[in-house]
Amino acid sequence: MTYATKLDLIDRFGEAELTELTDDDGIGIPDDVRVNKSLADADAEINAYLGGFTLPLTTVPTLIVNWAADIARYQLHRHGAPEHVAAAYTTARKSLAELRDGKLNLGLDAAGDQVNTTTGSPQVVGGDRTFSQESLIDY
Repeated sequence: MTYATKLDLIDRFGEAELTELTDDDGIGIPDDVRVNKSLADADAEINAYLGGFTLPLTTVPTLIVNWAADIARYQLHRHGAPEHVAAAYTTARKSLAELRDGKLNLGLDAAGDQVNTTTGSPQVVGGDRTFSQESLIDY
């Protein structure tokens, strides 16, 4: 299983772009083989930065999915990526380096499990009630 999926790429960048990048046969749909190869290559690149974690990650944070999508998109541009695509790729690699160097925390333990999750809903704790139905009965 890859960190990002074909659907993640379509959701982020649109099916038209994915088709344009991969449809060498002109059939009008993305080439699954090329898409899956770029996603697998993105995973390999990300895993190289995640040496301190047990792989594959049990919980895949959204940031990892986004970085995988940006890396795969960059790799699909065989003849040079546009500046905004290259910038997203560079940002993903920089963020992964910060994660590797301990400057960024995804809230995962070494086993890849979420450690800073909270459950339930926020609660507000206040003092005793100043007014009640009984104290306002004469008003």
